[in-house]
Amino acid sequence: MTDLVPNSPDLTFILGGARSGKSAFAERLATQSGLPVTYVATAAVTGEPEMEARIAHHRASRPGHWETVEAGRELARTLREVARDGHCVLVDCLPLWLAGWLCPPDDHPDGPATQAQWQSVVDTLAQTLLSLPGKIIVVSNEIGLGVIPMGALTRRYVDELGRLNQRVAALAPHVRFVVAGLPMAVKG
Repeated sequence: MTDLVPNSPDLTFILGGARSGKSAFAERLATQSGLPVTYVATAAVTGEPEMEARIAHHRASRPGHWETVEAGRELARTLREVARDGHCVLVDCLPLWLAGWLCPPDDHPDGPATQAQWQSVVDTLAQTLLSLPGKIIVVSNEIGLGVIPMGALTRRYVDELGRLNQRVAALAPHVRFVVAGLPMAVKG
């Protein structure tokens, strides 16, 4: 049987619910790789105290020698800039990146992405993930296990994250689902 993804990247995709332990598991994998690590943060620094506390918590949990890069909306470009052979890149996380596209701050000059813009961005990310050197770990939330959300924007967010997760999982040779801090192999 031929490989569906030619020249499969060293890509591990980690899914889990909120506070499932997925980020901690991803950080352990990055550390265990024995490679230099670049942490690609996708959260937008908004000045909102609760979000700032979350960002501070994540920063404090990472080893001080890891390089941290804030990607904003430019995840694919950032990955092309930081990925290299003999190096591990950890992206945490796709839901916050998606929020930056669908629900940007009111003062963002470009506003929310149209469906066509978002599809182009996802296509670019997928192509980028397939071409990156080194070890890549990507974290995302699995949010499609609960109730149907109220409101058009929330439903769009859930739908788009579900589609994005499916796309990345199809590309990744290794997919793990984390529940209560316990990783389960889904693929690879």
